[in-house]
Amino acid sequence: MVLKNLNYPLDFKFKITTLSSDFNITDKNGNYVAYVRQKMFKLKEDVIVFNDESKSQELFRIKADRWLDFNASYSINDLLNNKNYGRLARKGMRSIWKSHYEILDQNDQLRFLVSEDNAWVKIMDGIVSEIPIIGMFTGYFLNPSYTVKDSSGTEYFRLKKMPSLIGRRFQLDRLKDIDDQDESLVVLSFLMMVLLERSRG
Repeated sequence: MVLKNLNYPLDFKFKITTLSSDFNITDKNGNYVAYVRQKMFKLKEDVIVFNDESKSQELFRIKADRWLDFNASYSINDLLNNKNYGRLARKGMRSIWKSHYEILDQNDQLRFLVSEDNAWVKIMDGIVSEIPIIGMFTGYFLNPSYTVKDSSGTEYFRLKKMPSLIGRRFQLDRLKDIDDQDESLVVLSFLMMVLLERSRG
């Protein structure tokens, strides 16, 4: 299946009432796009994408190919049609300084590149967060953003961490029109990426 007629920006908002890393995805009108649940106590990342918070229908599943995520790959599977959708690959050594990911399609062909816009935000966040009291408020003024580009450098999407005391909200905006298949692949890749980047701070 593909995610169609999405009204941007999309809000990714983490729930604070559960131990697991669950979050809602809603559009600019507050309508549900999906509900995402990360399975707990798994050595390898295992994420299920539901239709909404009722969890009445599983749409996609995202699973890591290894238990260490330093250079891991995350396979995206369409559960309704029982097929592989593509994968998100984290570029380990490059991501030490500045987060880098590759988005590949179901034929394992590179479609898009995702990069952190400003590595200094992450560095400053790490430094300032260690300062008593002041460090509690870094989520309000040190918020990274990530841009999706194709191989020619054309920008298609931008994800921003929104000001928040505990860093529980992200916003995804589309910068340029894109076909439904590629759009779905990017949005689904960002679901996994948000979980990875949030765990890094």
